[in-house]
Amino acid sequence: MTNLIAKTAMDMRLAEIVTPVIEDMGFELVRLRLMGGNTPTLQIMAERPQGGIEVDECAEISTAVSAVLDVEDPIVDAYTLEVSSPGIDRPLTRLKDFDTYEGYEAKLETADLIDGRKRFRGVLAGVEDGEVLINVDEGTIGLQFDWLSDAKLVLTDELIRAMLRARKAAQVDETKYDEIETEMSREEE
Repeated sequence: MTNLIAKTAMDMRLAEIVTPVIEDMGFELVRLRLMGGNTPTLQIMAERPQGGIEVDECAEISTAVSAVLDVEDPIVDAYTLEVSSPGIDRPLTRLKDFDTYEGYEAKLETADLIDGRKRFRGVLAGVEDGEVLINVDEGTIGLQFDWLSDAKLVLTDELIRAMLRARKAAQVDETKYDEIETEMSREEE
């Protein structure tokens, strides 16, 4: 079985440690990677269950995760912790992501050859019986989620417009201004 959230054994161990912390804070782990280099980087992508995350929320997750990792101490060497949003051209790591982003262009890669190929680019067509559906030039094909080794959205103008609309809709609800003013008036009394 594939695990697109955490690929290596070390990534999976780290995900076991940090997932409860992230979920207790009301977020979901989207992806975790420990990447090498002179100073390794532990990259954590998280978001709210309904999508989105703010910079200050990333900082809060970083603080909470750092405390747990300091106690558990699973990484021997010094490392840099990076907590971020999945971004617009986000990785698709959970089965629900393929339903959420139905209608958007994506690149999928399988671990093994499927009909002579490993890479598929097309428009997501949802999920059916554990298969990720994607519209490619040849038609709609279904790929078992377990076959996938990598998946991500393709940055398109349509995707950017949709994300900007969603961001604008998530802004302060102007119909609640009266409630905010009333609450502030009570606090002043």
